Amino acid sequence: MNSKILNCKNDFPIFKNQSLAYLDTASTSQKPNSVINAVTNFYKNYNANVHRGLYPWAEQATSEYESSRFKIADFINAKNEELIFTRGTTESINFISSTWGRENITRENNIVITEMEHHSNIVPWQILSKETGAELRYIPISNDGELILENISNIIDDKTKIVSLIHQSNVFGTVNPIEKIISKSHNKGALVLIDAAQSIAHQVIDVKKLECDFLVFSGHKILAPAGVGCLYAKEEILKKLNPYQTGGQMIDQVYRDYSTWNDLPFRFEAGTPNIEGVIGLGAAIDYVNNIDIANIKSHNEVIKNYCLEQLNSIDGLIVYGHKTKNSGPVISFNIEGVQSYDLSQLLAQQNIFVRSGHHCAQPIMKKLNINSSNRASLYIYNDLEDIDKFAEGIKKAVKILSN
Repeated sequence: MNSKILNCKNDFPIFKNQSLAYLDTASTSQKPNSVINAVTNFYKNYNANVHRGLYPWAEQATSEYESSRFKIADFINAKNEELIFTRGTTESINFISSTWGRENITRENNIVITEMEHHSNIVPWQILSKETGAELRYIPISNDGELILENISNIIDDKTKIVSLIHQSNVFGTVNPIEKIISKSHNKGALVLIDAAQSIAHQVIDVKKLECDFLVFSGHKILAPAGVGCLYAKEEILKKLNPYQTGGQMIDQVYRDYSTWNDLPFRFEAGTPNIEGVIGLGAAIDYVNNIDIANIKSHNEVIKNYCLEQLNSIDGLIVYGHKTKNSGPVISFNIEGVQSYDLSQLLAQQNIFVRSGHHCAQPIMKKLNINSSNRASLYIYNDLEDIDKFAEGIKKAVKILSN
């Protein structure tokens, strides 16, 4: 394993003087010193609004804010004009369904998503479907957490207007073959939105190579503060879109009877933004780049495989998914006869933090005929010792629950 990554837990102050295994990064990541310092430095030394003042604090705030946009756009190989700051993945998807969707989708069309989507990539399309009369279609999944693509030509057809799907499942860890689906969709004239909330921190994403039309993610999944995220959209699409929200900053001129809009991407960023969040996200991208995303992926693969090995050795434990090698470090499981919430509470008492519930993916739970599952999600601040502690903790918890 890469020693640079093995030592990086020291970069995260939350782990200082705490002996615990944090295995819930799919929910939110912890923050390194460099990100915390960037946010603190903003508030301590140059707290001012962006794009407005000409005094030194305001100019520095604007410079740091726009520097973050440049770093993030470069990280996914996009143009600055194509990167819009939002509150996160959920708002980004709602942005597209509410603007592009309402302007382009009619009852003659259909919308395609998959059965493995997070609720944030289901509900907006359900609402749009009801409002427009468009059919909402689902690409099915197997019980092993893989997309079933044999009949995709019957699902994505000439009436499909948009295909919106998750890149890496937040339940199974499955990394979907998005290149194949993007190509198929474009051949039918449909646009594609990729939900990269779970994949952005784990692998290289190049929007130009993917040729996706939209890509969304949240900062807090990639070491940045909560409440900030990104929407990538192709420039030619953004130029045709009306604003999602209106108010300050997104305007060019306001008259008594009408207004005109600012240039891209500012016309889609109304009001005072999450300045400290954006600056923190820029610092997070710097941190990830310093380690190198290839090293991160390699590290995650090692600890994921070791975790699967340990879990599969426990009697009665069922792992969902991970039947193929193309999966990320997200592992959902149940133990026969053990309630998932009971297990997670007993693990928490041993300072082992995992998620228990439906993971905002109730259609998956229904597909698997379960109400909930436990989920361990791993990242660069986890090591083999965390996994050993996790496996032993499960065994202790099961022993307690069986008495």
